[in-house]
This record gives sequence, C-alpha cells and structure tokens, in this order.
Amino acid sequence: MSLWGWILVACALAYATKLAGYLVPAAWMKNPRMSRVAATLTIGLLASLTMVNTFASGQELVLDARLGALAAAALALVLRAPFLVVVLAGAAAAALLRLAGWG
Repeated sequence: MSLWGWILVACALAYATKLAGYLVPAAWMKNPRMSRVAATLTIGLLASLTMVNTFASGQELVLDARLGALAAAALALVLRAPFLVVVLAGAAAAALLRLAGWG
C-alpha cells in the first residue's frame, strides 16, 4: 500500500475512535471511577512521552543534555516555580550543557 493509503487508513481509524467516544453512555462518564482512570491515564501517558523524549534517539537510549534539562525542570517544579520558569530553566540547562559539549 502506498503512503497515501496508510494516511487514509490512519484518518479513518482516528475518525472511528472519535465516533466511538460519542457512543459511550453518559452514565459511564459520570462514574467517579472513570474520572480517576481518565486522570491517571493522562498522567501516565504524559510521563511516558516525557521519558521517551528524554532518553531515546531513534532506536537507541542516550544520555545527553535533555537529561540535564529534565532535572533542572524537575527541580524548578519541586521549588513550586511558575510554569514559564520551569520551561526556561529546562531550556537554559539544555543550552548550557550543549555549550559545554554534553550532547
């Protein structure tokens, strides 16, 4: 199958998934357990995305400036810094580590 065929299949699957969401009974969504599961899944997916983007480069695991950026952002979060400060701390740490030749 060509690339455009795969793109159309992916679009159809995304549309079907969205449509399936509308078919879920409203009573299921009002259940407190469902709210906890949805919140937990969101946190888990975000954490896994962060780890993959920090430690993976293609098919390899790497330790580079992204690890230092994550550590600086985590420290800023522990210190209860505003979100913009967290982002700037991570970006500055990555820039300084790359300037120093690490990654």
